[in-house]
Amino acid sequence: ERTPLLFDEDYPSSSGSINTSPASVTRTHELGSLNLLSQKYESLDYDTSDNTIYQDEQKHTTFARIRNTNYKRWFIILVIGVVTAATACAIDICIEILSDYKFGAIKTWMNNCIKKDCIIIPYLMWLTLNAVPVFIGAVLVAYLAPVAAASGIPVIKCYLNGVKVPKVVRVETLFVKAVGVVLSVVGGLAVGKEGPMIHCGAVIAAGISQGKSTTFRRDMKVFEEFREDHEKRDFVSAGAAAGVAAAFGAPVGGVLFSLEEGASFWNQALTWRIFFCSAISAFSLSLILSAYKGGQTGELSYSGLVNFGEFTDVQWSVIELPIYIVMGAIGGMLGAFYNYVNFRLTVFRIRYLHRRWLKVLEAVLVALMSATVAFLMIDMSKDCRAHTDDFVDNSLQFNCSDGKYSALAQIWFQTPEQSVRSLFHQPEGTWTAVTLGSFFVVYFCLNCWTYGLSVSSGVFIPTLLTGAVWGRLVGMGFRELFPDSEWLDLGKFALIGAAATLGGVVRMTLSLSVILIEATRNITFALPIMTALTVSKWVGDFFIEGLYDLHFQLSGVPFLGWEAPPKSNHIPASEIMGYPVVKFNMVEKVGTIVDVLSSVPHNGFPVVDTDDRRAPEEHTFGRFRGLILRWQLIVLLQHKLFKEDHNTAAARKLRIKHFRDAYPRYPTIQQVCVSVAERECIIDLRPYMNSSAYTISHMATLPRIFKLFRALGLRHLVVVNSSNEVVGIVTRKDLARYRTTQHYGSLGLEELQVSHG
Repeated sequence: ERTPLLFDEDYPSSSGSINTSPASVTRTHELGSLNLLSQKYESLDYDTSDNTIYQDEQKHTTFARIRNTNYKRWFIILVIGVVTAATACAIDICIEILSDYKFGAIKTWMNNCIKKDCIIIPYLMWLTLNAVPVFIGAVLVAYLAPVAAASGIPVIKCYLNGVKVPKVVRVETLFVKAVGVVLSVVGGLAVGKEGPMIHCGAVIAAGISQGKSTTFRRDMKVFEEFREDHEKRDFVSAGAAAGVAAAFGAPVGGVLFSLEEGASFWNQALTWRIFFCSAISAFSLSLILSAYKGGQTGELSYSGLVNFGEFTDVQWSVIELPIYIVMGAIGGMLGAFYNYVNFRLTVFRIRYLHRRWLKVLEAVLVALMSATVAFLMIDMSKDCRAHTDDFVDNSLQFNCSDGKYSALAQIWFQTPEQSVRSLFHQPEGTWTAVTLGSFFVVYFCLNCWTYGLSVSSGVFIPTLLTGAVWGRLVGMGFRELFPDSEWLDLGKFALIGAAATLGGVVRMTLSLSVILIEATRNITFALPIMTALTVSKWVGDFFIEGLYDLHFQLSGVPFLGWEAPPKSNHIPASEIMGYPVVKFNMVEKVGTIVDVLSSVPHNGFPVVDTDDRRAPEEHTFGRFRGLILRWQLIVLLQHKLFKEDHNTAAARKLRIKHFRDAYPRYPTIQQVCVSVAERECIIDLRPYMNSSAYTISHMATLPRIFKLFRALGLRHLVVVNSSNEVVGIVTRKDLARYRTTQHYGSLGLEELQVSHG
């Protein structure tokens, strides 16, 4: 699927272009290739346009207004935390009510029909109660909001990275995400609700912070000062952190999640605001669920949607650390295998299941298969356990004799997070090795098949469940070897197996370690969990990329990592930049602007002046004076700030408010009406261009350009020569084209191609 251009042994000794490599130019790419960047993805404008009208606004801003703006930020953060928690509670309560009804009805009918020989009825009921919710959820995703598919973590990572994913923070996306995850979990798919909660929190933050809804065409005339990409990004970071805190009861983990994904723009003030938002979210959720489930208003007895229970009496010793290192390696290999299988399935979907009705059909097929496999496994299972004092549920009897219940049915007839908690805390002897082994194989396959379906789903909990199963099996194996050892605890091994498998799949280390530590409420497990996650990441990276990275690459997203590709110092700006450059003069004809915007898709244009008395150098486009963006030009055309000639003064001057009012859905150039007479007028671009836009020398190397882009959140970087004349322009896609490959210990540098489809 990929062709590295440079390997360790092929690294050139002198500077040379890799843009003309035959492997990258002549190769035919097809759907599902990892070597393409999609042209449809644009960048966000995280860098503030420091033009004259912005400077005028800042000059007249009083200290009282600055203080009030900060108060508004804190108020918005508070509201985001509360609303995110309320949304999480609504999702959790709906799943609990519907799941209890579904499993209760199936268990009752199944136990009755075993005696009356009508077993086909509960089987058909199970199929129906799986297929109908999944069908509705898949239709919502496929036809209303495709961006709401899967967990939502990859698209939020893209947003924080600076990639503009269409409709990622829309109201309809929030609705489909929240309703869809309820239907997916109730429909029996191998999914969790934690990833969608992160996406929901991000959408809630984006909506509240703007004070208006373009979907409902309502403008509340509040929070207008936050209608910019960089302000919106900060609130989205807080919303994502609040989603993590609500899902796992992990406020610190939420902060670290946002830090890990958006470290390039981090600062101390933002850290404190995001932690406050996470804490409010966790507190509000605990308050609501305590009142709903415990009936005790004011108490804080629930700590998150995913509750793993407390490991109060479990301890570990240093001699166990080698075991956890080996388990981390196993988790890394399992995660790599999971990612490879899911990658192949995703490629198949891209190539052959691109029609929406086929996506819905596949989701329903997986739901039917899940019910069928679970039914057959329960029917064939002979693993029966006697009721204990703390577990008496006659509806789980099935083929077992009176006074006993089916151990395998106990896993299937509950939500995935309840199964994880059972594997962590149920006593020894609850399941046989055959029961757990068969469940592991089946659920691992279902989990691989499910991620990537056209449904709202999370991958954390199903992967934790898979890891907990084989981790408990490892503990049972050690119990056979050391039957009298007091240090053995099956729940402890299940926890390490769960962490290792999840780390091997998603390759998150810092935030995931803290999330699991907070979710287990036992700080003594910090070192084993961190060790397992680190080893699983190292081992998984040896074979294949992480799950989210693979889906980035398959989608052609121009995602920028934390650092520039190694061994790229020999690549100068002249080989990276786009050329030729479309530019405007400081005073430009209206007709020229309209024609350019109609003919090219570019979003940033250098503003130059040319000296007619001096012959310009070859391959230059005038002396650089500033940078102006497409949406700024469209707003200027909309308000018709035209002059008939250079001696005529403009009728008026726009303020920064006029540009913010149009945010975020600016009109297209086709929606702007310009008469034939107006085309001959001119526009003075100097008050609106960013006269202090960042530039880079044509001699600069790729790592230096990369640092500027990543740290400052740039969308365009103009390349100039020693005379400050424009010679090219660098965008996100120009940098994302260069990517490091690392497989089986081989390090390489590859160049991607940009698709125009």
